Amino acid sequence: MEDSSSKSFLRKQWDEYKEFWADRFPFTDVYSRYIGREQPLPSWSESDVNEFIASDPVHGPTLKTAREAANIALYGSAIGAITTAGFAWKYSKSLHGGAVFGWTFGQEIANHAYQLYRLDTMAAQAKFMDWWENKCRR
Repeated sequence: MEDSSSKSFLRKQWDEYKEFWADRFPFTDVYSRYIGREQPLPSWSESDVNEFIASDPVHGPTLKTAREAANIALYGSAIGAITTAGFAWKYSKSLHGGAVFGWTFGQEIANHAYQLYRLDTMAAQAKFMDWWENKCRR
């Protein structure tokens, strides 16, 4: 381990930068157990998700709300792609720009409409993945 006094200025800045963003975006820590597995988890169905939602009074409603918000974002993506495709094509020759804008705008509307900023959706998704993994082992 390096002594902090022997680190260069840039190295100290980089370490602080990494720590700052790691605190704000912990998804790599949360999802690292599920990404790059030797044996991937089997696919789940809508009924499996609904079973989890009914069985977990804490994380179930959060997961249900997050899934509803994702549907709004999906519709926003489709609407954004259709309505802004002409502008995107005219000015940038890039049709996917409309879909990206629509997804972002739809996700923001869903975040505020469902107040997702108050919920820990990442914990609910990780809890569901753990639940699904345990169910598949049985």
